[in-house]
Amino acid sequence: MAATYELTFDDYLSIIRRRAVHLVTIFVGILAVAVVVAVAIPPLYQSYGIILVESQQIPKDMVQTTITGYADERIEIIKQRVMTRENLLKVIDKYKLFAGERKPTTASERIDELRSRISIEPISVDIKGKRREQATIAFKLSFEHRQPEMAFKVANELITLFLDENVKARTERATETTEFLTSEANKLKLELETLENQVAAYKQQHGSALPEHLGLHMNMVSRTESEIREIERDQKAAQEELRFLELELAAARSGNTAAARATNAGSASAPVREVDRLKSEYARLTAIYTEAHPDVRAVKRKIEALEAVEPPAPATGGNLAETASLEVARIQAKISATNSRINSLAAQSQALRGKLVSYERQIMQTPQVERGLATLMRDYENAQKKYEEIRAKQMSAQIAENLEEENKAERFALLEPPLMPEKPVKPDRMKIMLLGTFMAIGGSGGLVFMLEMLNQRIRGVDALAALTRQRPLAAIPYITTKDEISRRKRRLWLLVILLLLAIAASAVLVHFTYMPLDILLLKLISRFG
Repeated sequence: MAATYELTFDDYLSIIRRRAVHLVTIFVGILAVAVVVAVAIPPLYQSYGIILVESQQIPKDMVQTTITGYADERIEIIKQRVMTRENLLKVIDKYKLFAGERKPTTASERIDELRSRISIEPISVDIKGKRREQATIAFKLSFEHRQPEMAFKVANELITLFLDENVKARTERATETTEFLTSEANKLKLELETLENQVAAYKQQHGSALPEHLGLHMNMVSRTESEIREIERDQKAAQEELRFLELELAAARSGNTAAARATNAGSASAPVREVDRLKSEYARLTAIYTEAHPDVRAVKRKIEALEAVEPPAPATGGNLAETASLEVARIQAKISATNSRINSLAAQSQALRGKLVSYERQIMQTPQVERGLATLMRDYENAQKKYEEIRAKQMSAQIAENLEEENKAERFALLEPPLMPEKPVKPDRMKIMLLGTFMAIGGSGGLVFMLEMLNQRIRGVDALAALTRQRPLAAIPYITTKDEISRRKRRLWLLVILLLLAIAASAVLVHFTYMPLDILLLKLISRFG
């Protein structure tokens, strides 16, 4: 046919009449295949249940649970724990799900087939707040099988497994959290006790140089220095007294008879004059210092020593030498006592200076001891703080564990139990039929188009004129023979029969897959009648 010739409506009608057998045959064939497929596919029944994700019953600001994460995450975790190989094999063996399969299958293939028939669909809602987001409040668990009873039983089994696994998983996690925190608390307790022992041992080792004793040591240093100064003053007074006694002793030893008389004559008045002088000095010092002042005490001791000495009786003739000897002995005794006192004061001064050196050494060690003690105390305080924190968390975890055991935390509740399915969910036979109808139309039309493209015959006067660019003078119409008429009648009857068969098949398919014909007819009459 000429490429430049455009087919008219009459040409299309002519093609349809000429290719009617092919059109009807292909259309009916494809439609019949679609009907067979729609009828042959076994039905699948679905049974499902809806599980509600209930929030914690006790306010979270009062009791915090140890189970964190989003509901979708927990649902997926429980799904993986439920749909393990062991659990699915138990379900398959319990209900003998694949006992009627024609071809033998392995355990892995049966498990994969069972997993493909299980479906979990989360049910989410929009939450309006600072930012819009979705939250899962429930999920739908379904199972598909060719037998409605089996779909119902397995769906119930899966629902039970999900609910039990959720309680088990939450309880196990809460228990593991409590055990972990208890173990950590025990470790920190041992560490805390070790640090306490170290602090006690350090304080015992450096007890004299601890920071809290620094003030006491400073006071002791000040007091010791004051005592040393007092002893030095006492030593000075004693040394002056010793020099005075030595002068008296020298005077007593160097005297003669005349000097002895003079001494005896003046001995009665010299101590009195010395006592008077010392009393005047004592009065002057007490006006300035207190009774405890070393100078005051030294003068007072001198006064007492002179007053204790009895004035010698007037010497006459024969006892003058005896009196001089007694005087020398008395002075020597006083010198010996004064020396003993000076030695005692020196020993006391040396002992006090030793103490002073010890106190100063301890004061100098205090910063280093304080640094080491501060390090130990810092470690101890950090350990104590961690121990108190872990103990608080341990108590919270214990409360959360009790919350999970009493099923007061977030939980899965069966909102809608599985029901016995009344009609199959697969296959959708009407969709298959509709798809088959479109495929039949497209297939028959495509075949006719291909046949026309392969056939290069020139049909019609217009096609010939377009090809030769000349109009023919006359056109002889096609003369139909009796055989051709007979063949056309046979083809027409064949088309009618095929059409009736297609109508009957469609009616049967509608009756068994969609709705009984009598009910459908009543509905049509009630709507359009």
